[in-house]
Amino acid sequence: MRASTRSAARLCFERLRSSLRAALPVVLAAAASLPAHAAPAPQSNSLQVLHWWTSASERKAADLLAARLADERIEWLDAAIPGGAGLGAGKVLKGRVLAGDAPEATQIIGPSIAEWADMGLLLELDNVAAAGNWHSFLFPTIQALIAHRKHIVAAPLGIHRVNTLYYHRALFARLKLAPPQTWNDFVAVVQKLRAAGVEPLAQSSQAWQVAALFENLVLAESGPAFYRELFVDRNPAAAADRRTAEALQRLRTVKGWIAGQLDERPWTDMVARFARGQAGMLIMGDWATAELAEYHQLPDQDFGCAAAPGTGQYHLYSVDTLAMFAGDYSHMAAQEKMARLLVTPALQADFNALKGGVPVRRDADPALMDSCARASWTTFAQGAAVQAPSLVHRMAGDEASRDAIIAEIHRFFSDDRAPVAEAQRRLAALFRLFNLRNQKAPRAQDPDRRR
Repeated sequence: MRASTRSAARLCFERLRSSLRAALPVVLAAAASLPAHAAPAPQSNSLQVLHWWTSASERKAADLLAARLADERIEWLDAAIPGGAGLGAGKVLKGRVLAGDAPEATQIIGPSIAEWADMGLLLELDNVAAAGNWHSFLFPTIQALIAHRKHIVAAPLGIHRVNTLYYHRALFARLKLAPPQTWNDFVAVVQKLRAAGVEPLAQSSQAWQVAALFENLVLAESGPAFYRELFVDRNPAAAADRRTAEALQRLRTVKGWIAGQLDERPWTDMVARFARGQAGMLIMGDWATAELAEYHQLPDQDFGCAAAPGTGQYHLYSVDTLAMFAGDYSHMAAQEKMARLLVTPALQADFNALKGGVPVRRDADPALMDSCARASWTTFAQGAAVQAPSLVHRMAGDEASRDAIIAEIHRFFSDDRAPVAEAQRRLAALFRLFNLRNQKAPRAQDPDRRR
């Protein structure tokens, strides 16, 4: 790795690390500021909820939650932050916590849940989970995700399948095409669509959307075990592996198919482009199913769902969760009531029907789901061997490493002259930096929760 590249990567990383280190004493001091035997704070029946559900379909799902809370005499105070993949919301949340203005409930997902719990800021939901017998119906992966040091610190809402391929049924029927199941199938379908004058794939050059395509290509090339080596373990040897090289080369091939239409547009624009028939296929998380309904496009009628080519046996997942900030515990009763409500069968079914995901419950009825949701739920139910945590959607690692990996993938995608081997070397160097940091970083101590 060139010295300049190594220095730039280290500088970026040190800035991120310094930011997190600077935040920790402040938030721990705030948590410790309450007297050891403070009188119970007056209970409030309103909850400010910070989230990034801002598209038309996501807004309907959030409004459903607000309405169900209202039925429980709890007011939902909306704090929606625009931005795909929650990029803006994460920054706003950190700023608000540092300013002593944490929301009562917030969308925190993946390993970030443990990071916030490590600082002692999240309300433990053990009593709610025990009373509701959560362990009896939650998928094991979901149980592990919301637990931290034997405490339940978040409430799960739904599971999304990130490796979903959408295709136009009428167009595919007219051209006598089948949804591609392998990379070679994909290449053949693309060629036929282009020959018919149809843009083959709706794809943005926005960094997180490019990285989402790449993680699909990695999963297709390697399967979940290697995928975890690359994105969860961040093994430098995996970055240098031929399978990573093949996925990078395929990413460049896809760019060549759609180079004339590439632009940095939000995911909602890609869904709109597909809905208007301006592209034959779309690879996107299954939240696109809900967004397509806004254009009166329905599964099994207007479009079909399949797994992204090469990933039919796998589930590249993201999980929606809400965590509660403890604060002075004046909202605890409402927060616990909200957590209890979120996992009920009725809310799980209704919320995920509007959101495009599937329930986190093992006892959900797949017969009540559309074909897209049914394929997702039944695949996820097969267990960890077929599951892969989405890097892009915060399931695979911490925020700093995620952002740096996405930046490297986007850099390669944007520069057609960048050699594949150089991209692999840069990723391997980042992984070594991440692993060195993790070895040296001290763990935060559990503060006294004073409940």
